[in-house]
Amino acid sequence: MKEFSAGAKAAGKTVALVPTMGALHEGHLSLVDIAKKNADITVVSVFVNPTQFGPNEDFDKYPRQLAEDAAKCEARGVDVVFAPSASDIYAPDASTFVSEESISQNLCGKSRPKHFRGVTTVVTILFNIVKPDCAVFGEKDAQQVSIIERMVRDLFMDVKILRAPIVREESGLALSSRNKYMTQLERAGATRIRRALLAGKALVDSGGTNIDRIKALVINEVTDAKTRVVYVEVVDAKTSLPVTELKVGQCRISMAVWYGSTRLIDNIII
Repeated sequence: MKEFSAGAKAAGKTVALVPTMGALHEGHLSLVDIAKKNADITVVSVFVNPTQFGPNEDFDKYPRQLAEDAAKCEARGVDVVFAPSASDIYAPDASTFVSEESISQNLCGKSRPKHFRGVTTVVTILFNIVKPDCAVFGEKDAQQVSIIERMVRDLFMDVKILRAPIVREESGLALSSRNKYMTQLERAGATRIRRALLAGKALVDSGGTNIDRIKALVINEVTDAKTRVVYVEVVDAKTSLPVTELKVGQCRISMAVWYGSTRLIDNIII
């Protein structure tokens, strides 16, 4: 991979990276489309990163389907699928991590304390291997994008971060590899997440400015017998840090819930 990128750069080509954990869906492939518009060569990495999973999380059962992923990438015009093993990425005695210590302390960082340290570390490793001119990340994981942007800024990394809008099923459910864990009936029930976010946006659009009231409405709308709310927060749309007052178009409602046994996240700009 390093030799390929060096050769491409020597030939005057630009390289875009789409980092993924595989189980590709149309959301991932929309990132590929953006990458192809912004660089000569598109690389998709497929790597289920062990350092971003907690001890009781779904690392072992996370869907792995490399042959199918590679076929989807080929059909979409990807130039390289980079699918390293864990031993390729981490030496047996690896002891170096990259840690962002502000944005990562909120939202998902509270319930998944080492998750984002794993994300920033593996993304840094991927950047060092692939040497991309730009990298594309989806806004379903808005906090993750904010953290990567902060890391790139703070460490003077020579890569442009491109944000891609959320892609949804017709029902409104945000596309996610973890949707595979749910039955069709559960998927239908999980659409209440999107409806709750829209209810919060409607309150703001009608003049509501009280953040506690917005959060309470969203929690009330999403809660049912199968739903356990992890968090609902109103945050800055760029940094994903909590806000104390609304600024039109510059905030988002971010939320995470357990729907049955599946952890889902979603957000909406308000």
